[in-house]
Amino acid sequence: MKSILILTFALIASVGFGQKLKFKVANQKDTTVFLVKYFGQKLYYADTAELKGGIVEFDGKKQQPGILGVLFPGQKFFEFVYNNEEVQIETAAPDFVGSMKIKKSEENKIFIEYIQFIGPKKSQSQTLFDQRSKLKTDDPQYKVLTTQIDALNKEVIDFQVNLMKVHQGTLVAKIVNMSMDIEIPTPPVDANGKVIDSNFRFNYYRAHYWDNIDLTDDRLVNTPVFHNKLEYYFGKNMMVQHWDTILYHAFKFCDALNPKSKTFEYCVSWITSTYGKSKIMGMDKVYILMADRYYCKRNADGKSPAFWMTEEKLKELCEKIPVQKNLVMGAEPPNVILRDTTDSKWIGFKSLKSDYTILYFWDPECGHCKKTTPKLQTLYDQKFKERNIEIFAVGKATGEDFEKWKKFIRDNKLTFINVGVTDPLFKAAMEDARQFVPKYTTLESLNYQTTYDIFSTPRVFVLDKDKKIIAKSISISQLEDLMDRLQGKENLPKLFPPDPEEDEQMH
Repeated sequence: MKSILILTFALIASVGFGQKLKFKVANQKDTTVFLVKYFGQKLYYADTAELKGGIVEFDGKKQQPGILGVLFPGQKFFEFVYNNEEVQIETAAPDFVGSMKIKKSEENKIFIEYIQFIGPKKSQSQTLFDQRSKLKTDDPQYKVLTTQIDALNKEVIDFQVNLMKVHQGTLVAKIVNMSMDIEIPTPPVDANGKVIDSNFRFNYYRAHYWDNIDLTDDRLVNTPVFHNKLEYYFGKNMMVQHWDTILYHAFKFCDALNPKSKTFEYCVSWITSTYGKSKIMGMDKVYILMADRYYCKRNADGKSPAFWMTEEKLKELCEKIPVQKNLVMGAEPPNVILRDTTDSKWIGFKSLKSDYTILYFWDPECGHCKKTTPKLQTLYDQKFKERNIEIFAVGKATGEDFEKWKKFIRDNKLTFINVGVTDPLFKAAMEDARQFVPKYTTLESLNYQTTYDIFSTPRVFVLDKDKKIIAKSISISQLEDLMDRLQGKENLPKLFPPDPEEDEQMH
């Protein structure tokens, strides 16, 4: 108990001290200067002050520990480490780093020594790499350059290891440690000296990827180094870019973090937003299930894990998540049971015994639908029908669209399944839906636009024989190519070449 009290007092004493951030900058005119801070890879404005007579000063008590920067007009800036201590630095434009002298700050004395060492080494290494890239591997000079590169790397690693040993416990040491790759042991071999597992090195590296990073220390998130490590971990070099693979590792990683930490906030936010912006089909599953797990779930107190979000923003984000969860790759979406053009026969797509089902939502008045729907009929006639691929088309058929829907089907000789909430059905259901539910259909079917989040048309879902989603939001040419590949007919001539404009509209 005594040691805990001492540590607590030491922390309070450190935080309570007036952390002045003072910079003397030669060769720089008087101007407005900004203090900037990192949160992951992005820089944010943290404070503003006036540089007068080469002197500028900021209040460190307002800042969180991490890497900060002093930004001058013309996007010129230099970085320094802040760790709740007074900082006094002298430098000169234009070479801020090369001319930098640390007058006060133990962390920055270590930091600038490291930066001034590592900078030239990176430059030398890049020069050697560029020279080697122009040579063939059997060229004698290739081996010479490789030896030089290895020696340079060893020099850098030795410097880093010594820094961490001598300055153990400093923020700089943690940042340097974070930037270093883990050491991979020699793969195990059998009695004949043959490597037992050819994937040993990769599996070990991924399993121990975070060993050099203290994920309990929120200060590290306030550095660009952390973001680079996070981005690489979820990149193509570390894992297959498949939604289920990414989700498996994302859940495992985020669940292990302190749910009240800035590290948790940054990692959850970055993973969710990154895959929410992805143009790759199916990656929205990462966004939707991350949002469901870390934003929209509530604990016993009714609080969201996303403590950084306002209730208003959470409500906006989570409003459609329950619906969208049913529409991700691998999900079995709700059945749609509606009337066909006779306005008497009820058909649901889950009753179809097809190997694949194309679930197609369209509007007879939609300009893009008028181009796409006849192409779909051509695919059905010339390829899909004989290969047990069924098209289940749900058209907008209420009000004046009822007759337009039927006319479009007749005029374009659409022979695949066409159903809709017909105008008579719509009016009767508005009076009393119980006359149809559950005897003929479901509320989800009558409200299919909400059930399937149809905010624009056309909308395509490809279902396998178990009626699970295997593709969505694809164009006619992409649909043709996909179905040919799935059925081992990829060498068949294509009826519809890729159309960049159509491809873009379907995403």
